[in-house]
Amino acid sequence: MKPTVFIHTNHKQIVGALVAEYSMRRASKHNDAFDVKRIEVKDHPFLAAHEGKKYLRDGGWREWRIEDLQSFTPLRFMPPELMGYAGRAVVVDPDIFAIADPWELLSRDMGGKAISCRRRAFPKGRNCFASSVMLMDCAKLQHWNVERNFQELFDGERDYGDWICLRLEPAESIGLLENEWNDFDKLTPATKMLHTTRRWTQPWKTGLPVDFVPGEKLHGVPFGTQLMRLRRRLFGDYGLLGRYYRHPDRNQERFFFGLLRECVERGIVTEAMLRDEMKQNHIRHDAFEVLEKTPPLQPQPA
Repeated sequence: MKPTVFIHTNHKQIVGALVAEYSMRRASKHNDAFDVKRIEVKDHPFLAAHEGKKYLRDGGWREWRIEDLQSFTPLRFMPPELMGYAGRAVVVDPDIFAIADPWELLSRDMGGKAISCRRRAFPKGRNCFASSVMLMDCAKLQHWNVERNFQELFDGERDYGDWICLRLEPAESIGLLENEWNDFDKLTPATKMLHTTRRWTQPWKTGLPVDFVPGEKLHGVPFGTQLMRLRRRLFGDYGLLGRYYRHPDRNQERFFFGLLRECVERGIVTEAMLRDEMKQNHIRHDAFEVLEKTPPLQPQPA
C-alpha cells in the first residue's frame, strides 16, 4: 500500500473531515505518492455496540456516547491495522487542515521510532503526547488492535486518558514532531497543519449548542473534577455547557471557510449537504452568509 494520510471522524464532523481531506491534496505537490482516506465511526459497529456502557477515563467512570462530538477518537489507533502493519501512515483529527505538503511528513526520517508526534500543551503536556497527529511506522505497532483495546476501557484494564496520551507506549518508541505539524489554534507563516483543537471555538460550529462532554480534570480549580462530575449527574452530558462561540482569530475562521468555499465550488461538499448538516446542528446556521463574505484563498505555489 502507498503511504496514507488517515482522517478519522464521525457523522457530526464529516464536513470538517471532507475539508481536511481536500486540504491535504491542495497542499501537496506529490499527490501520486500517497493516499488520503477517511476512517468513519459508522463503519466500525463495535463502537455503537457499547452505547451507554461505562468506561474508564481519567480515573473515573463515564458512559460511552456514540453521539458525542468526539466518538471517533479510538479510531486514531486503527491505521496500522488498515495498513496491514506495514509502511507509513499519518493520522489526523477531522479538525486539522494542511498548509504544508503532507508528503514532507510521510517521507521524513523517523530515527527508528514507531511514532512521531508533538507533546500536548500545559497542563496535560507534562506527561501527554498529542495523538491527534501521529506519523506511524506501522510495522512497529503490531500490538495495536483497536477493538480489543477499546473493550479494555470497559473492563477497567485501560484508561482512556492513558491511551489517548500514549502513556501506554514505551517512551523510547516515540519521537517528537515540530509543534507546527499540529499547531493548536495558531496560524502563523510557520504553521504546517492547523489544528482547531479548542472545540468551543471551532469555526463551523459558532452559535450551536455544545454537543461534547468536556474533560473533568480542571487544573487549578478547587474541587473542579468533583464539580464537573456533579454537573453531569444533575444536568446531563451537555447540561449548562451553553453554545459554541466564535473563534478569536478571524484568520483561522477565514482559512477554514476559504477551504470550504473551494470544496463547494468543486462539488466535494454540496449545498444540499450543508443545508442538511445545518438542520442537524452540525454546521453553524449562517454558513452560507459566511461563505459569501469569505475572500478566496491564495493559490498554492506551483
